[in-house]
Amino acid sequence: MRQLEDIEIAQLEERGCWAEEWTDIWVDEAFSASQMTNVQMYGHVEIGNMSGSIEVEEGFLRRCSIRNSTLRNIIIGDDCLIENVRGYISNYQIGDRCYISNVGIISAQEGTTFGNGTTISVLNEGGEGNIILFDGLNAQIAWMMVNFDCVRKLVKANIGYEYGIIGSNTRIVGVKNIINTKICECCEITDSSRLDNCTILSTDDASTLIGSDVIIENSIVAAGASVTDGAKVDNCFIGESVHVGKGFSAEASVFFANSYMDNGEACAAFCGPFSTSHHKSTLLIGGAFSFYNAGSNTNQSNHAYKMGPIHWGTLDRGSKTASGSHILWPAHIGSFSMVMGKIQSHPTVQKLPFSYIIADGKETWLVPGINIKTVGTWRDVNKWPKRDNRPLSSRSDIINFSFPNPFIIQNVIEGKSILEKLQKKSPSNTEVYEYHGCKIKRSSLIKGLQYYDLIIMLFLYECFANNKTETEEASGSRWVDMMGLLTPKSELDSIIRDIENHSICNINELKEILQQIHVIYKQNEQAYANFVMQNCGNSMFIDKDHWMAKAEEAHNLWLKMVKDDAEKEYQLGDVDESYLREFLEKI
Repeated sequence: MRQLEDIEIAQLEERGCWAEEWTDIWVDEAFSASQMTNVQMYGHVEIGNMSGSIEVEEGFLRRCSIRNSTLRNIIIGDDCLIENVRGYISNYQIGDRCYISNVGIISAQEGTTFGNGTTISVLNEGGEGNIILFDGLNAQIAWMMVNFDCVRKLVKANIGYEYGIIGSNTRIVGVKNIINTKICECCEITDSSRLDNCTILSTDDASTLIGSDVIIENSIVAAGASVTDGAKVDNCFIGESVHVGKGFSAEASVFFANSYMDNGEACAAFCGPFSTSHHKSTLLIGGAFSFYNAGSNTNQSNHAYKMGPIHWGTLDRGSKTASGSHILWPAHIGSFSMVMGKIQSHPTVQKLPFSYIIADGKETWLVPGINIKTVGTWRDVNKWPKRDNRPLSSRSDIINFSFPNPFIIQNVIEGKSILEKLQKKSPSNTEVYEYHGCKIKRSSLIKGLQYYDLIIMLFLYECFANNKTETEEASGSRWVDMMGLLTPKSELDSIIRDIENHSICNINELKEILQQIHVIYKQNEQAYANFVMQNCGNSMFIDKDHWMAKAEEAHNLWLKMVKDDAEKEYQLGDVDESYLREFLEKI
């Protein structure tokens, strides 16, 4: 870089350019005054090589230059086109090959954190902050922060701050104001209204799109995400390949890998991987969700009475809410369950997965295990791996798609025991049983026991039918689902101890340990399967050949149930025959 020559200063002044102090202006060796028109410059300004061209739209190349703009304390990379800045660009370093046009103000103040360190309260909306936003956040660390104070302290101690940048190959067009916002390479920001105190992450193979009429404040947007079409985002984390659009409003919420949010609203929501809400009048509030699908006009209530929005609940992995459903928190719904109607009885039924929970605002009925036989469950568990849109280079969130898995099976086993105890302690002529705010019909209970036996056998089939890493170890440790990462609780307990005694001192180290746990999942899964065979099978497991035959029989029965359910939908006239046949061939 070099300072301007006197003749170049004269040429620039003839072209309507002005500098507060010309000696503060530094340019590339190949600089030409013809590359600048009507530019006002304050403070230290560096300008890279502007001799090339830039593609502003596909197939449309334009000559690099700076026109009709005000610059202050700014470094500009090579081959950029900056034009028609209505306000100014201040305190930024702009990378190579950037296109900035028709913007208002782009400014970073000294000491800004770009959204890093913003503390929000998810689940308990009225509580103290429990998630600290930062640009390395993933689903597992967010889950740990909600559950463990020591993890919040670790994150707070490790957050670093940088200067304002606009990364290379970025396109910013028609944006009103960008204030205190770090923008990484290959990002596209078009016709947005305001970005304030944010970090927009992006990479060359996971570019991020910020679209028209968008307002984002005090938030982090991960690589590959898109926030478009009038979405409003305040105090949020928008994760990898997450879509937020069509006027969706989000406040104090986190959304992780491949979640899809349109039209509705979220407040104090923890939306784990593959959380989906498409519809207007749908509100996600004070809840933890993952692999979740919200029906139209779905909502929850976090005001149980008059003490404020302090109540919250959980829908475990794979749960759904039907159109018009309403849940009065607190409640805890088991994995792969379907919620229908107005639920006001605060059910805590996480140990009865694959259930239908149905209510009319008065009585809540539970049908245990029935959702294992539906075509929707089969379709869900097979579609999620195919819909992971993240490139391999941008997969911070850990997602284990295994189905069934030990986290589910431990609840299935306990659920089976719950149903058996309800049977034993009730008179033989009992027609309706009561459990944690729900009523269960006798016929549903008997069927539920059969479904849970089937699910246990499905798990063993998946573990052993094609497993090439057999182990004799047996472990009955409880399991946790850390928003996509499945692990024995003993592994989690060990991590927490290491954080508390400062053996784990930084976030990257914590991430590596979580990845290592994910890598050895199959080994831990099989140890749990061995435990299930040895302790939970009663007369189901006589010898290996016997239970393998039973497991294969259960697997085939499950596929038959799914096919029968698909046929049932066809009989209702909702599906074309060609589509049905194509679907059945996939099962």
